[in-house]
Amino acid sequence: MSTFDLESYLAPRRERVDATLSALLPEPTGDDPGKLREAMRYSVLLGGKRMRPLMAIAAAEAVGATVETALPAACAIEMVHAYSLVHDDLPAMDNDTERRGKPTVHVAFGEDKAILVGDALLTMAFSVLAGGVDGRPSTGRVGEAVAKLAHHAGIDGMVGGQALDLVAGQDIHDLDLLERVHALKTGGLYAASAAMAGLLAGKDDDVVGRLERYGLAFGIAFQHADDVLDDDQPALRDKALARTDALVAQCIDEVAPFGEAAEPLRAIARWVGERAHTAAGK
Repeated sequence: MSTFDLESYLAPRRERVDATLSALLPEPTGDDPGKLREAMRYSVLLGGKRMRPLMAIAAAEAVGATVETALPAACAIEMVHAYSLVHDDLPAMDNDTERRGKPTVHVAFGEDKAILVGDALLTMAFSVLAGGVDGRPSTGRVGEAVAKLAHHAGIDGMVGGQALDLVAGQDIHDLDLLERVHALKTGGLYAASAAMAGLLAGKDDDVVGRLERYGLAFGIAFQHADDVLDDDQPALRDKALARTDALVAQCIDEVAPFGEAAEPLRAIARWVGERAHTAAGK
């Protein structure tokens, strides 16, 4: 039984991510047409677990790199995630008026500004990933990291998953279809997080592939757990729980060659499994 203290590991790294995001999106002091800069900051710093950037950091450390190496990927992925939530909340999508106890961006700033906020955050994410943070340029296989993010965030990843989700609806009865949605919409960004960390660390294709597969499996398991928490997809509850266990095992297998340095990644995988079973009461 592992005694690894996951929260003690995550807390200071979460603070580092939050501080870096805040510095990248400072309070506007000058001209800010339509309060666009203010809305960008609002959307990113609204809260959340920061699991995608934390995965990037844990992946980098698992392969011998530093927090600093992973920060461009960590901040870029959180900007993409924030943009996706801003657009998902729009009336044309999920029509949500509150997120994390506060008005959604289109409620607080207007639908037109919400669209522009998403556009601006997506563009800025690639600038941060390519150019670095805190005055330090990105390192390693930067061009490939940019391509990896584009793949998993676009039509073959998150955006395609959102389109499939809109068509499939909220009561899917086929596990393969459900996991296809989860793999694209949620798994894609987790896969990108872990893979980009390996690429910025300059690791070879075998290491990057292991990290990418870890992230994808985790992302699917994470969404299964969210479904249980939100009482979504009730017809597939028991099958989804069984699949979550299998996906957690896959995560642990993928990072086995990294040894003790990958214990945070193993703990993160175990956490999502426990989260699903706790929510299901099983």
